[in-house]
Formats: sequence, C-alpha cells, structure tokens
Amino acid sequence: MLAQHLITKPVFDALFADYSFAQHNPMSQAMQGVLDALQEHRLGKEADTLERFYASVRQRAEGIDNAAGKQKIVVELYNKFFRNAFPRMTERLGIVYTPVEVVDFILHSVAHLLQTEFGQTLGSKGVHILDPFTGTGTFITRLLQSGLITPEQLPHKYRHEIHANEIVLLAYYIAAINIEAVYHGVVGGEYEPFEGICLTDTFQMYEKDDLVDALLVDNSARRKRQKKLDIRVIVGNPPYSIGQGSQNDNNQNIKYPLLDRRIEQSYAAQSRAALSRGLYDSYIRAIRWATDRIGDAGIVGFVTNAGFLETTSADGLRKCLAEEFSNIHVFHLRGNQRTSGELSRREGGKIFGSGSRAPIAITLLVKNPQAAKHGLINYHDIGDYLTREQKLEKIARYASVEGITDWRTIVPDAHGDWLRQRQDGFEKFIVLGDKRGNSPKVFESFSMGVVTNRDAWAYNASRDMLALNMRRMIDSYNDELVRFNHFHQGLDRKARERGVDAFIDTNPERISWTVNLKQDLIRGRTFSFDAESLTPSLYRPFSKQWMYFNSAFNERVLQMPRIFPNVKARNLAIMTKGNWRGDGHFALMIDHIPCLLPDGGAQCFPLYLYDSAEKNEVGTEKLFADQGCGPIKRRDAISDVGLLHFQQAYPRDGLINRRATTHA
Repeated sequence: MLAQHLITKPVFDALFADYSFAQHNPMSQAMQGVLDALQEHRLGKEADTLERFYASVRQRAEGIDNAAGKQKIVVELYNKFFRNAFPRMTERLGIVYTPVEVVDFILHSVAHLLQTEFGQTLGSKGVHILDPFTGTGTFITRLLQSGLITPEQLPHKYRHEIHANEIVLLAYYIAAINIEAVYHGVVGGEYEPFEGICLTDTFQMYEKDDLVDALLVDNSARRKRQKKLDIRVIVGNPPYSIGQGSQNDNNQNIKYPLLDRRIEQSYAAQSRAALSRGLYDSYIRAIRWATDRIGDAGIVGFVTNAGFLETTSADGLRKCLAEEFSNIHVFHLRGNQRTSGELSRREGGKIFGSGSRAPIAITLLVKNPQAAKHGLINYHDIGDYLTREQKLEKIARYASVEGITDWRTIVPDAHGDWLRQRQDGFEKFIVLGDKRGNSPKVFESFSMGVVTNRDAWAYNASRDMLALNMRRMIDSYNDELVRFNHFHQGLDRKARERGVDAFIDTNPERISWTVNLKQDLIRGRTFSFDAESLTPSLYRPFSKQWMYFNSAFNERVLQMPRIFPNVKARNLAIMTKGNWRGDGHFALMIDHIPCLLPDGGAQCFPLYLYDSAEKNEVGTEKLFADQGCGPIKRRDAISDVGLLHFQQAYPRDGLINRRATTHA
C-alpha cells in the first residue's frame, strides 16, 4: 500500500491539481502520515527514479481540461502500470476493466426494473446504491453522468446514498478522484470529497471487525456506517478467480469462513455435483454475498463469468437463484475462448479483451416479496460469430433490458438445468459409477486421472531425465526442510504454518511447491528418491510419457493406487472426459495410469481393483506383495448388481452367463 501511494500520488497531483484529494481523502492522509514518519529512511529517493514517468504524465495531462480525458489517462495507468507492477494481485483479484457499454446497460436496466418492480428511481430518497468492487469507479461515475438521478437529487445522493468499496489502494485512489472530478463537472461549485468510498475487502467486512481502527480511523468509520445501511441496489463487476495456479506464487485466494458457510448451506447443499470447488470462485461468492446483503427486497446487477449457466457444479446455484429471486434477466454475451475451432469462432469476441477468456453474462436479479410470481427467468443470447466491437455496439443499441424484446423464458428442470436441459429418459439407464448414493451401478469404483500439480517435474519422455529431475527436486525439498527447521526450532505446528510461505525458496527451477508438500515441510517429513515410482503413463490421449507416480509428489493420486498400484499390476480401464465442453467426446481403453486431462478431466472405470489383503479376503487372488503396503489382492471392479443387470437385459446371450466372460 505504501509503495502504491508513493508511486501514484505525484501522478494524481499532476492530473488533478485543482482538487485537494491528498488533503481530504482519509486513506491518502493515513498513508502520507506513515511515509512522513519514515522520512528519515529516505524513502523519497526511491521515487526519484520515477521522475521521467511523472514528467510524461504531467506532459500528457497538460491541456486536458475535461473529466473524460483525465479518466482515460488514469484508466490506462491502472490497466498498464498496475498489471506490470503488481501481477500477482491482478491475477488473484481477477482485475479487468469493464467496458462503458456494459456499465451503462446494467445501470439503465436497474433503473428500469426499479421503476417497474418498486415504483422508485435511482434518485429516490432511501434507495442506497453500492458498487462493492468498484475498481476505477466506472459504475459510479457513469451513474453520476447518466441523468438517471436528477440534478436536484444528486447532491443528497452523492453525500449519503451512493457507496463504493475497493480493496486495492491504487484503484481506490483512482476511483475516488474519478468520482469526485465527475461530480464536480456535473454539479459545479466547490470541491467536495466523496465520503461514500471505503478501502476494504467487501467480503471481509462481514467476517470480522477492522483490525487497523487506530491507524485508519475515518476509513473504519465509513465501513461501520455502510454495514448498518439498508442497501437496495448492488451493481458491479465482481472479481473472477478460483485460486492460484501454483503454490510457488504464494498467492492463494483469501478464505471467508462465514460467506463460504453460506455457500455450503445453499449452493453446495442443493448441488448433485461430486466436486464443489468451483462454487467458491470469487464471482459466485459475490452473488451469494449480494443476495444476502439486499435482504428481502432489492436488485443486483452484475457482469460475471457465464460459467454458472451450464456447469454441473453450479446446479445448486441455479436452483437457489430461482428460489430466492422473483425475476431474473440473463443477457449472455458469450466469448468463451477456452474452446477451439468452429465452436470458438461461433462464440465470438471477448468482451473484456485479453482480460478474460471465459464466457461473460450480464445478470439482473430482482428480489420483490410483493411479486405475483417468483423464479421467472428471462434469457437472451447475443448471437453467433460477433466480434467484440459488434457485441458492444449491440449492447449500446439495446441500452437496457427494456430494449430487448425477444426474451426467452426459461423453466428449469428438476435437475436445475437452464440451457441444455437433460432428457429424463437418460435417468432410466444404469449408472457407470456412483460414489454418493446407493443406486445400482456397473462399476464398484472409478477415478479421475492423477493430478501432479508439477507436470514439468513429474513427467518426461525420458526415464533417465525424469529420474534426474525428481532427484534434484527432492534434494531441494530436503535442503529447504533442514533450513526451515534450523530457523524454526521449538515452534509448534501453527507457528510453523504461519512462517512457511514467507520463508521457503519459491524458485521454480529448483522446486515446485504444492499445498500438500508445504504441509509435509511443516510436519518435518523427509523424502528420498524411489526408483519404483517411475512408471509409464498416459500423459495425453495417444501420448505416453514416464511418470513419477508417488503420493508425496503427486498432489492428488485419488483412486489410482487401487487401479494401477505399481508398474507390475495389470489392468484395463475405460477413460472418458469428465466434463463435456462442447468440443467432442471420446472413450478410450487404457492400460496405464492417466493424467487428469486439461480439457474436461478424465474419469476411468477399471476392470479390476487392487486392495490390501487385510481389507478384502473374499473372492480375490493374491498377486504380489507391495513393498511397505503388505499383500495386494485383485478383485473384479464390475459389481454383482451391474453384472446381473446385463444378464437380465440379455438373457439369451451366452456371453454374459459367467463373471469371467466380463473380463474379455
């Protein structure tokens, strides 16, 4: 925060010389106070190296006397400078700049729905408006410029009923200055600071009290005041982030126990999906938070990742939305560039440009307890093969949900499907496998492919190179353990956990950290290279590589030790994609451990299961003893119920009279 303040204050002084931002903004005052106290350490000399940068900003600012021109400069500063200066924070928070056309569409849609549902306007007294993830303040500045609030209403609204939160200091500064400059341009008169903005993590506000009250007194007072308000309208662009890609980054998403418990109690509780990690994506957290924040009545207008419309893990979310809201409008902007070929071209341009490859949707959620009907879902698809520019032009032409006349009404099915509703006849088939219920199934167990989270180390086309790489990484881990133990002698486990991220060497050329490996370090576990862990593996369909198959250095081995326990074990498995993504499907017969495919995962249904002898003594054949694991026994993975099902379905077929023939 101090670095961001030190770097950006001269920029704002150059761009907004007429505004006393630094003297009136509580965060700027607090940061400057800390820097003044540290002045003896000559922090100012660090800023001297940026003088050429400041000079270029001052040069660009000369002659720009309108808010729009200055806003363009600060947005460019935010997009270009911030992404380079703080890339990890940008990635973790999913920071992207929202196009003005999208912002205007959401604001005018909220205004229309507020009028039709509640007989109020955005300028009506008592209608508190909040942008909880304000970024550079685009939603609030466009609201002030929109004319949706009359000139007579605007001063009261600005002072008391418009609110914004931002977690990144640089963005907070930009948003505050933008909002103040735009308000001054619209209303005129003396400079008036915007007291509705808070530097805060919106989710964290409702988890626990501010820990820095003493330093940030005014900011903390604003947070407490906002928490007591009856918020009626929430608009914005929530962050999109499900978590870090590498533990070497030490950049994991923050946990929010209370909010995540609400997701667990609602979205996850109503989901039939086996995996629920996707429900804790930041944008889904934002939907849950906003749903609760508006209470019994209000409107939420978000532009988000559109994955929730179709993904299996979001079935519970879709069910809850239909239950909790009276009226829902979804404007699907498409742009899914995680696809390829013709499907990718049909998806069209990315609304956020390079900021996101995900499909995007504008969603308006209305909670009206007086509505005659509840759970009404209106859906509109922007169309195929449109460029980004064509999409933005179309959004601007529609102007709001009122401008779209061909809404499609969606009636969810019993499974929570909205768009691609399944045929109920499919449910009549016996399932291949089921780990959550007791329904009849063909296979006793199944498994996804191995997740190493360090493919560059754990896979190689050369057996010798794989061995060399893993020896080197294991040695690096053991060296780190010795170093960590030396500096953390006598500490309990919790203290070791707190110190691990800041201490370890995260050089990716020496080691690739994962959650489990960090936990092993905390526990003090040492490892040695195991040549028996070198095994042939199916790295991609039709492409084999050598793999280091070892539970310590594979983040998730799942059920694979029961299917391919070691290199001697023989087995066959049917491998399919776990999640269809619209780009084709397949079923392969495999005879080696597979990895988890990046384009839809991999579910494997095996012919045999290998168990420890002491776990299963009936109907099994002892094959060999696994070192350190005791005797291993093999049994059929096809269930008795599954075999009986096919024997009854094909009673005249002599091929399915005996269990042994199912192994053919």
